[in-house]
Amino acid sequence: MQYDFLSELLKITEEEEEILQNRREIKKDIYSNQSNFIIESEKFLGKDNMIMVRQHTRFVDFPKHKHNYIEINYVYNGELNQNVGNQKISLQQGELLFLNQHIDHEIEACAKKDIIINFIIQPKFFDFVLSFLTTENRVSNFLISSLYNSTQNGQFLYFKVAAITSIQELIKKIIFEIMNPSFLSESTIKLYMGLLIIDLIKHADKVEHTEEYLAQHFLIVESLKYIDEHFKDASLYELATKLNQPHYFLSKNIKKVTNYTFKELLQEKRLIKAKELLESTDLSITSVIDQVGYENISYFYRIFKNKYNKTPKQFREHLVEK
Repeated sequence: MQYDFLSELLKITEEEEEILQNRREIKKDIYSNQSNFIIESEKFLGKDNMIMVRQHTRFVDFPKHKHNYIEINYVYNGELNQNVGNQKISLQQGELLFLNQHIDHEIEACAKKDIIINFIIQPKFFDFVLSFLTTENRVSNFLISSLYNSTQNGQFLYFKVAAITSIQELIKKIIFEIMNPSFLSESTIKLYMGLLIIDLIKHADKVEHTEEYLAQHFLIVESLKYIDEHFKDASLYELATKLNQPHYFLSKNIKKVTNYTFKELLQEKRLIKAKELLESTDLSITSVIDQVGYENISYFYRIFKNKYNKTPKQFREHLVEK
């Protein structure tokens, strides 16, 4: 099975054929509409998709660029040589490289045998992962600063994990689910990705290079976890008491690190939960509003429509039509 998968990935793509026949440079408009060459997730992800994989284009140098998403490079076969920030990295088979939205990198042309899988991940995908990370660590620090775009610092994490069987198996399962989607693939991918993050944290000693944004990450992780678990009746004052912090100090740090206020984070969580309830239950709209902690129905209708471009009633009617 692995041999067949590799054989499929070794095939020359249409883009690569054009490179071999006619030119020795990439067509930037495939990847971005921006003059400063920031690769856009919208070019590859559907409107409702949060994660996908794409095979890296071989036979051509890839010029310096950034992304508007989190990228993970995974070497399925061969190697990948690139300049990341100010460091040259030679990624070997089975190794992973996490790149945030602000890191410049340029990639040397890959040979035919070099099979590189790029994970394209919207930062918001990691919302639920952070909710159960209770300790400060390199991975959660990286995800928080990437998720909330709180710094323009380029950051990366380089994992030499080729010998860690559990990590290799999880990565291949994620790739398989994305390339062979089924009814439950989206949920399965989220679970696998959560397990992958946990496994990488367990093997943090395998991080070879890292640049980190230093902040009050422990407080932020605990705050996100609190909002996730107590969104119906959460309050900044209760959270501050739980964390033994002055509420004004905690509020300032949440805003500093995430670029959002506590109220804005709480509202976002409540709206996401309301959307899930409208999609997956037969609860009345009034009951849904109560379940997510709002008493003012007209206010809820207004903020829900601002986020999803439909009132709760229109949203549910659209689901029925689909």
